[in-house]
Amino acid sequence: MKDFISMLDADRLFIENIISLSAFLKEKQKKGELYRPLEGFTAALIFEKPSTRTRVSFEVGVYQLGGHGVYMDTQGSQLGRGEPIKDTARVLSRYVDLIVIRTFGQERVEELARYASVPVINALTDQEHPCQVLADLFTIWEYKGELKGLKVAYLGDGNNMCNSWLVGAAYMGMRFYAATPKGYEPLEKYVKAAKEIAKSTGAEIVVTNDPEEAVKDADVIYTDVWASMGQEAEAEERRRIFTPYQVNGELVKLAKPDFLFMHCLPAHRGEEVTDEVIEGERSVVWDQAENRLHTQKALILKLVRRVRP
Repeated sequence: MKDFISMLDADRLFIENIISLSAFLKEKQKKGELYRPLEGFTAALIFEKPSTRTRVSFEVGVYQLGGHGVYMDTQGSQLGRGEPIKDTARVLSRYVDLIVIRTFGQERVEELARYASVPVINALTDQEHPCQVLADLFTIWEYKGELKGLKVAYLGDGNNMCNSWLVGAAYMGMRFYAATPKGYEPLEKYVKAAKEIAKSTGAEIVVTNDPEEAVKDADVIYTDVWASMGQEAEAEERRRIFTPYQVNGELVKLAKPDFLFMHCLPAHRGEEVTDEVIEGERSVVWDQAENRLHTQKALILKLVRRVRP
């Protein structure tokens, strides 16, 4: 694998390797042991969307591995003045060892990867958020010790998170229930791909409009904001439509007693989730956020083939 621009680029073995390497890197850090196999390594970090966790975890991760990250946004680069993405790809490939991009259209990442001669990582598009799903799977594995057969209830918008989760869950043989309002389902492309993968992994893929069906006996409850970046004008209408999908104290009673609550953050408390749940004892959102650092370090090492555990 040269690039990681979609969960469809992965498979079960790749995800298992990322989880194993993430655990190794996390343990190293916990012990205070330096692990810097990327001395002299450079990464271009292109952010065309605002970011907290993704930017900091990638920038810190590259540094902790011994490399240097060069942060770029549209205001401080020629991308903001209309330079073609393919030109940027070819130029940056002469300077750096890796390109990380957080942008709008999936096609921009695909074009960047097509013209770059160094690995490209999708740090989020409107269509996918594959790096987040790697961290999510690692977090669940840490708590549950396994992934296969676990039921994940995803509530809310069938957005980029849901698209990537469909595929990741299918690879790992999980039971993934996406509960969304009518008209807000995940893209059919990812539903079809997940169901095809499920034929060989034993996964169960269900898209429903019933939040209670999804949450019943769930091992994991997952949600995301109802209005993503660029959808602010729809926020009021979305609040009205999505209210039945709020993760609250009453709804989570339908899940297993030891369920995990997850959210990719930032959270709009009082909308998609109540304070009672996100601050509750079943919430693992802070471990989930931390694990972005460890899984992204693992991903970088896998793509640049400098793994020396």
